[in-house]
Amino acid sequence: MVFLTEPEPRRGVALPVAPGVRRVVARNPGPMTYWGTNTYLLDQPDGLAVLDPGPNDPAHVADVLREAGGSIRHILLSHAHPDHVGAVAALREATGAPVHAYAHAVLSGFVPDVGLEDGDERAGLVALHTPGHAADHLCFAHPDGTLFTADHVMSWSSSVVSPPGGDMAAYMSGLERLLARDDQLYLPGHGPPLQAPRPFVRDLLEHRRAREAAVVSLLGEAPRPVHDFVGQIYPDLDPRLHAAAERSVLAHLVKLGAEGRAAQAGDGWRRA
Repeated sequence: MVFLTEPEPRRGVALPVAPGVRRVVARNPGPMTYWGTNTYLLDQPDGLAVLDPGPNDPAHVADVLREAGGSIRHILLSHAHPDHVGAVAALREATGAPVHAYAHAVLSGFVPDVGLEDGDERAGLVALHTPGHAADHLCFAHPDGTLFTADHVMSWSSSVVSPPGGDMAAYMSGLERLLARDDQLYLPGHGPPLQAPRPFVRDLLEHRRAREAAVVSLLGEAPRPVHDFVGQIYPDLDPRLHAAAERSVLAHLVKLGAEGRAAQAGDGWRRA
């Protein structure tokens, strides 16, 4: 499938990406984060909402506070991975704004001020519980057809699904849920905006199904370790991504195990 690219965004400034929405890209580029985490500033009648404060980086927090102009009223969090939740405490302390996140927190020590369930509305957005990449993952839907997809759907790469927090069955079900919607613009947690996203989501789902078929084709009577599957399925993989690929293959194997199609045997997996 074809992913999007973009030049390195300007640092330290809020860049318009949609009506009433600006993006501040954190200074945490890498093979898993592209140019960095997207922190979104959303204009609201009573002030600004910040979606995904980003990593624990004082420079990024200062950027967000300066670009927000001191009017932050709500902090929304898609999920509690460090590159999204790291700056929450500093931003909450600086603004006094409540943090809205999935009600059933999975990160030890993190408790949102306002717990969200699927379908709840906050700051003009509707929370959609989309586990898979993370058990507490939320997308946020705006009534104008914009969907903030965080790490569930990213325009620049497929998402990591890493057990036990990651769940491949839930992830694929979440993609099917998005396909049934008519959102016109995705604003992801990393990478550029995605226009007309449904064909892209369809390709993502087919990509996962093809990976699963490849895993199934390698299952035999003798158990195989996960790294053996990775070597067969990703022969030209960037070494920096090998660990993530192992986690993705494991997620497929766990899904197949739950379906009675694979079985774990010691350190390996075989056909059930």
